[in-house]
Amino acid sequence: MTHHRPRRRRPRRESIDLPGDRGCLRWVLGAPLAAFVYLPAAWLCFVSFDLNPDGGPYDPVRDDALFTAQACVALCFAGLLLTAVPLFHRTLGRWWYAAPFVLASLAFLRAQTL
Repeated sequence: MTHHRPRRRRPRRESIDLPGDRGCLRWVLGAPLAAFVYLPAAWLCFVSFDLNPDGGPYDPVRDDALFTAQACVALCFAGLLLTAVPLFHRTLGRWWYAAPFVLASLAFLRAQTL
């Protein structure tokens, strides 16, 4: 007959991210990300679509529209990389990947159709 010893329960670890702090941390991380990365990217995407070149291969307006579209894609890529950092990813969630993906897709399509 074997005697079974009751298992010891390990004390639960407290999470570093407390639920009460998460809302404030979302504002602290999300507001600058939106204001300094995604808002300028949206503006660049809008400018890229707003510029209408005449159709010549050496039109400077075409070059400007292409540059703004490429700058929008670069800003969105930087924002996606920043959002993938574990602190941002854990705090902000998956929806923060949607806006830069849509903006970069639109800007890429605009760059390809110029």
